[in-house]
Amino acid sequence: MRVQGRVCPSNGSRSASVSVPYGMMIAVDTEILINVWQRLLTDPRKSWVLFEHGTCVVLTAPDGDLAEQATEILKEFGPVHAGSSAGDFGVIDLRDAEGWAVTGHHRDVLTYVGPDEPGDQSELAVGLCGRSKRDQDGTELRIVHVEDKRVPADLA
Repeated sequence: MRVQGRVCPSNGSRSASVSVPYGMMIAVDTEILINVWQRLLTDPRKSWVLFEHGTCVVLTAPDGDLAEQATEILKEFGPVHAGSSAGDFGVIDLRDAEGWAVTGHHRDVLTYVGPDEPGDQSELAVGLCGRSKRDQDGTELRIVHVEDKRVPADLA
């Protein structure tokens, strides 16, 4: 079955005018995601890792291989388990970019939801869409960008 629009698998909502298989979400362009997170995460000491569906892991204590560190965090805190804290989410209306950041049960794991992704822009629809994207990222674990802001030891 095909529907018109973007579809978030968790709630079946749709918008825009693109034909996609039912239940499949269109990924936001990687360059757009990188640009959004660079605008949002302005602390010069915070390194971060971006996953394919828009989930960002902020590394407050970066150590060693950042991709490996972020993957371990998202492997544990990305997948959704209904009825547990892993299914909880919060929605942040962004000031420095269009769209929302959806939080989960780890304070340094956030997922970007663009303004045209959820069918309606209610907090529930946005949260479910972001939670679904976090679950995909936590299961697939495909990194698309690493922002390493550590100061080299010889410059510190």
